[in-house]
Amino acid sequence: MKNYEIAAMDKKELLSKIEELENRLADLNFYQAIEPAQNPMVFRNSKRDIARMKTRLTQIDRQEKSNA
Repeated sequence: MKNYEIAAMDKKELLSKIEELENRLADLNFYQAIEPAQNPMVFRNSKRDIARMKTRLTQIDRQEKSNA
């Protein structure tokens, strides 16, 4: 997911997308125990996307606190 796509999301969208990606990552880890992943870059990209989204959430929270 690109940074501009993450920046365009609001707080609710970010929270739901983070939950979805974390569930997907958990499933991937589960299936990796059974059979090796065909594309190991999926793990790295998912973790990075989650980190980018959590960073954006922090930025939104800070903006809300400074505006209040």
